[in-house]
Amino acid sequence: MGNKNKFHGNKFHGNNFNGKKMNQEENIKPEEEQPKAPVAEEPEVEEVIPEEVKAEDSKPEEEMADACSDAEKKIAELQEQLDKEKKEYLFLMAEFDNFRKRTLKEKSEIIKNAGENVLKGLLPIMDDFERGIKAAENTPEADSVKEGVNLIYNKFKKYLNQNGVKEIDPSDDTFDTEKHEAISAVPVPDETKKGKIIDTVEKGYTINDKVLRHAKVVVGQ
Repeated sequence: MGNKNKFHGNKFHGNNFNGKKMNQEENIKPEEEQPKAPVAEEPEVEEVIPEEVKAEDSKPEEEMADACSDAEKKIAELQEQLDKEKKEYLFLMAEFDNFRKRTLKEKSEIIKNAGENVLKGLLPIMDDFERGIKAAENTPEADSVKEGVNLIYNKFKKYLNQNGVKEIDPSDDTFDTEKHEAISAVPVPDETKKGKIIDTVEKGYTINDKVLRHAKVVVGQ
């Protein structure tokens, strides 16, 4: 009985408990009755790319630009080298062409002048022929001999001419150190004769327009 009463007492005196429980139940609303909190829209977040990633992304472009720049420099260097080698090639070709022409000319001159020394050795014979002809002119009894000597002389002169040997024009009285050798100088009263050839002691000859023997002359002064 005592327990019952205590319980009962608690029941009566525990109205606060029951009341509190009731109040809590009253305050709690069913889920469907509770207002739903508005859902806030998520703000758009701008994607932030780290500087390291940006640097890595820009590396291929920079490397490509550097590669293009290096390639352009290399092309320019190769073009410059090509132009230089082309000029050197053209210069060598011109030098070779000049060498070829010079060699052909020298070869031609060698062929033309092959018998230069031989022909030069025959010139004193020409001199003797001329002296003999001149001496025979004062001997009327030697007409047949003179005719024979003239015949040999003309044949011999023709042979020399066929081999390019020609006498320096004795009628030209202009002294030329390239063709004449002055062995003497004589005073002349005529001013126009000074520095001119007065007499030819020994004829001069050329072979293919090259002096084979200088003419020995006397010059007026």
